[in-house]
Amino acid sequence: MESRINYTIVGLFVVLLSAGLITFAYWLGKHGGKQEYDQYLVYMSESVAGLSTDASVKYRGVDVGIVDHMDINPQNSEEVELLLRIKHGTPIKVDTRAKLKSFGITGLAFIELTGGGKDAPLLKKTGDAIPVIPAIPSTFAQIDETLKGLAEKSTVALEKFDQLLNEENLNNIAVILSETKMLAKGIRGQMQGLHDIVDNGIVMELRVTEAFTQVEAASVSVKKMADSLEENYADVGQNMSRDVRQSLDSLNQLLYDLDILAGELQETLQAIKASPGDLLFKRSRPKPGPGEEGYNEK
Repeated sequence: MESRINYTIVGLFVVLLSAGLITFAYWLGKHGGKQEYDQYLVYMSESVAGLSTDASVKYRGVDVGIVDHMDINPQNSEEVELLLRIKHGTPIKVDTRAKLKSFGITGLAFIELTGGGKDAPLLKKTGDAIPVIPAIPSTFAQIDETLKGLAEKSTVALEKFDQLLNEENLNNIAVILSETKMLAKGIRGQMQGLHDIVDNGIVMELRVTEAFTQVEAASVSVKKMADSLEENYADVGQNMSRDVRQSLDSLNQLLYDLDILAGELQETLQAIKASPGDLLFKRSRPKPGPGEEGYNEK
């Protein structure tokens, strides 16, 4: 009888506990987990290795949601489509960007949301279409792209360097080095002549300096003489004018006398030509002049 009572009590306790658990689960599902979420799409063109569903979505380091689904974009096979489930009320702006990051170097991957200026408008849903958050390359993707570009440039540089160091160019370089060596020897042999030229140039420079000094002294003397001439110019000009006038008067008188002498000389020559004997015997008589007996004006 006592054993049957104990089984009854245990069974009643199990029934009540089960009912309580069911009631609590129903309440928890109805009231305790009533968190609203918004859905957003992200399309990434890089590999999402390390990222899985239920991975965290962080906004400036704060957990705001999870990756609900991930698959290849059916419209573009080069992109991965991520469906994010983000808490309602999270300020997702039109300038918000999604970026793939990881915990440490080899840790699990997650989605980091960046940007979102305070004055930017919110990214809202248009009709039934799910809003799309643009993606930007991750740090590893940027490093990988940079390394690829560097590798391509290094390959091109090595090819050009290999072309530069072909057999023909190496022979040309050897010839140039040989000619440079011969040129250096020739220059070394002409060094004494160059030293002589430099010494002569120094001597010439000293002489030119002395000549400039003398010219400067002469210039000072000429300036002094010019100043003196300028002071005495008036008196000298008057004296010279008087002397020139007197000389001109004397010259006019001399020219007048020479004219008379030339006239008389011409008459004498004509007389000698008319009567050459007069030069020895004086046969003809000279014509009477004015005031003499027998003078006739005709």
